Amino acid sequence: VQLQASGGGLVQAGDSLRLSCEASGRTLSRYTLGWFRQAPGKERQFVASVSSWLSTLYEDSVKDRCTISRDNTENTVYLQMNSLKPEDTAVYYCAAASYFGSKTVSDFDSWGQGTQVTVSS
Repeated sequence: VQLQASGGGLVQAGDSLRLSCEASGRTLSRYTLGWFRQAPGKERQFVASVSSWLSTLYEDSVKDRCTISRDNTENTVYLQMNSLKPEDTAVYYCAAASYFGSKTVSDFDSWGQGTQVTVSS
């Protein structure tokens, strides 16, 4: 599975942003697609994932501000982020996994290149 993330940028605190990740390769509709983020000097952190049957899983710190969705006809997964905070600043990565329910980096076996999100105060 090849993944291409886009949509990052420089925004102000309180703004919204929608990230996109276009996937190609195998039968993508069978895969769980997710988003992770990595701030400078920190470990990569789970943000959200969506299963092939559209169940969703969120990290507690973002679940009230983020919505993950997918369009299997377009092979794309989205992450809508609202009320952005400076601590949301990170490189955001999309990833694919063979099963749903994990928040662990090692359980996702395909990764995109990342898109930078910077939130100014």
